[in-house]
Amino acid sequence: MSENNSHLVIDNTFEPVTYDPQYILMVNNLKKYFPIKGGLIPHTIGYVKAVDGVTFNLKRGTTMGLVGESGCGKTTAGRTILRLSGEKTGGQVLFNGQEVYDLSPKEMRAMRPKMQIIFQDPFSSLSPRLPVGEIIGEAVREHNLVPKAEFDDYIDQIMDDCGLQSFHKDRYPHEFSGGQRQRICIARALALNPEFVVCDEPVSALDVSIQAQIINLLEELQQKHNLTYLFISHDLSVVEHISDTVGVMYLGSLVEYGETEDIFRNPLHPYTKALFSAIPVPDPDFKMKRIVLEGSIPSPANPPKGCKFHTRCANCMDICKVETPQQREIEPGHYVVCHLFDE
Repeated sequence: MSENNSHLVIDNTFEPVTYDPQYILMVNNLKKYFPIKGGLIPHTIGYVKAVDGVTFNLKRGTTMGLVGESGCGKTTAGRTILRLSGEKTGGQVLFNGQEVYDLSPKEMRAMRPKMQIIFQDPFSSLSPRLPVGEIIGEAVREHNLVPKAEFDDYIDQIMDDCGLQSFHKDRYPHEFSGGQRQRICIARALALNPEFVVCDEPVSALDVSIQAQIINLLEELQQKHNLTYLFISHDLSVVEHISDTVGVMYLGSLVEYGETEDIFRNPLHPYTKALFSAIPVPDPDFKMKRIVLEGSIPSPANPPKGCKFHTRCANCMDICKVETPQQREIEPGHYVVCHLFDE
């Protein structure tokens, strides 16, 4: 999709990737822009560049953590991958080798059970008018995943896997605590026997003690059902614990990506270093060397030219203000988008 107006030209040129069977998900230069309307006769006067050229691959049975400040585009990236935010603006999303946005409505309906999402807020993502058994089983019945005779036993098994009792089926969401509601959300996703699940900050609305229980549950389910997670979170400690790979987002773009151990041992991008410097250390005598970023995040409707981070970067050079840096592999599997690493 290419659009031109007096304010903006959307560049959708990219090199298509070839499918590699070891990856369940291949995202290539993904873009999602939202139009800004204005004028007496409403017309498009610009775009909010929520996701602006994100590229990564996700291996089967692993977890990728996606981190960044609020408003950086993490959730929009997850929803765009699942085709929940309308049409993409550009790029590729290959799920098991199939371009998600090339599928017809009928093909997409058949694909839906394999790609699920656990929403951030367990309070608003559950219908208050349906009992728990119906919430979990509604899509199972819609997609005819199990015979009618086995339906009740199947739902009981899913609930048991997620730490819920079978007698909970007749209760409504308002009768449960926040942690139990999130278990219901997990059960709803798991009931469709998915291969890939987007976990959109699934523990951010919960108490710390409950967070640990939900994280452990997700890990148990991953091992039992060979699930692949895209885990979106603000909590870097949780991401370090649960993730195999980590992507760091800033203003719609991925600035660093690699194995979790490599990223936490040797963060390369100045923005990643600033994020990691804020991780609390459980030692009262430890002196934290906090890197405080100057200014606020620029608007995604009008991002800075060159490197998007240069307006807040202590290492900013002249080239950063005019030229967009390219992704470079600094060590095997560890990529960074920064002029500091130009050859």
